[in-house]
Amino acid sequence: MSAPLLDGIHHLKLPVSDLDKSLDWYTTNLGYELMVNFVEQGVRMGVSMDHARGGPPLALRLNPELAAVAAGFDYFAIGVPGEEAIEALAAHLTERGVEHGPVFRTPVGWVLPGVHDPDGHEVRFYTTPLEVPEGMPRPFTRES
Repeated sequence: MSAPLLDGIHHLKLPVSDLDKSLDWYTTNLGYELMVNFVEQGVRMGVSMDHARGGPPLALRLNPELAAVAAGFDYFAIGVPGEEAIEALAAHLTERGVEHGPVFRTPVGWVLPGVHDPDGHEVRFYTTPLEVPEGMPRPFTRES
């Protein structure tokens, strides 16, 4: 049996405690643009955003309780096309006063960790494409 046909990521969704604050953070710091407001019984409960320069579509859903429980976890990593672009992203975030860790090399590419949105979700960035060293077995084990 072969694997089913898939086609990338349709969108990512995060629970947030303050929709306006989170929307502002993602648009101001990462360049996302508001695409859709989701209104339920007269209350805006979520938004969908897209990104003009390659970021995955992102949705935010008002759910303060779940946002608090999820704080600190890195649900996803956003791809960045190469070392130069990830260094430029780090500089961009620094200019905006967004704290982050250093860009460093991993066995599969460059990573920019330690970026946190207003609810504390860690948003990681990795260079693409994945740079699996030739001859590395699958699966391989990485120990910290």
